[in-house]
Amino acid sequence: MVPKLAVIGGGKFGVMHLRAFTQLQSEGKAELVGLADVNADVLKARADEFGVRTYSNHIEMIEKEKPDGVGIVTPDFLHKQLSIDCLERGVHVLVEKPLDTTIEGCRAMDETARKNGLLMQVDFHKRYDPYHKEMEKSVRKGNIGNVLYGYAWMEDRIEVPRDWFPHWAPKSSPGWFLGVHFFDLIYWTIKSWPKRVFASGCKDKLKSLGIDAYDSISTSVVFENGAHFAVQNSWILPDGFEAVVNQGIRVVGSEGIIEIDSQDRGGRACYSKDGMMTYNLGFFAETKNKKGETVFSGYGIESIQDFAYNLDYLINGGKLEDLEGTYAGARDGLAATSIGVAAHESLATGKAIEIEPA
Repeated sequence: MVPKLAVIGGGKFGVMHLRAFTQLQSEGKAELVGLADVNADVLKARADEFGVRTYSNHIEMIEKEKPDGVGIVTPDFLHKQLSIDCLERGVHVLVEKPLDTTIEGCRAMDETARKNGLLMQVDFHKRYDPYHKEMEKSVRKGNIGNVLYGYAWMEDRIEVPRDWFPHWAPKSSPGWFLGVHFFDLIYWTIKSWPKRVFASGCKDKLKSLGIDAYDSISTSVVFENGAHFAVQNSWILPDGFEAVVNQGIRVVGSEGIIEIDSQDRGGRACYSKDGMMTYNLGFFAETKNKKGETVFSGYGIESIQDFAYNLDYLINGGKLEDLEGTYAGARDGLAATSIGVAAHESLATGKAIEIEPA
């Protein structure tokens, strides 16, 4: 028996879920049974590309297709209700980060999953980057001693809020869209609950384009173990910047240091039409196998497929508690959201915000 999988949200990153699940289907490891989206054009395009059955209503899809698990790939503020809709109908959930943009929402999703004995997994794909996995292992083994401080950055070209998501960018921010990745990565790496947050930000470029959203947010986080990190996020890098995403992290301990430049990985090209470009083939790569079939790889695919592997384990007799600690769950989602909520409260008040203990 293989897991039956569906997707809610067929937009830009929904395609990644469809690729991941379609590839598992071609390998006989899963069955892709449906896609739900409110946009008819998106449904037609994805049906043509992936041959998936489509629905304009996610509940209808669940009732007709009866999937074992669903990947939720929608704007942040829709995560809570869609997840609960699935969980209440006995469906395991993989939700894109953040788990939710409220503490109450995270707790409600966790409670619903626990009540129904279901898997609630968050797609924090930065954990699957082999460079980050090595960083976490080194810190866990004590190679850099006690973690003292660090710095992380993640920036997008302006096309992301301006062209990809102009309608819901004002309901999000570079903190929610980008910062949450590294809030989680730091929490996962140092294994300490966030304690205090102070944030500052600015609105200028996007506001001039009629998009009422922060251009950048700087977040300072103190953790319970005393470590402190600065996280810088923006999504207004110029169109001519050589990569859609510029990102990296630096961790300093009492006995060592780790630095990872996740944007400049060594691959660079320049085309007359596109100008300078760098590649992140660690995140996503597309090749052909010996049969001429398309094969997708990279940590952006692997993190999604991990959900399917967890479901395969569960539907074939495995116990949910035995998976504890092997995936990003609701507690991890709550940690990252706690930082995000505190950062935005700090932006509004100009004060440092204390976070409730775990």
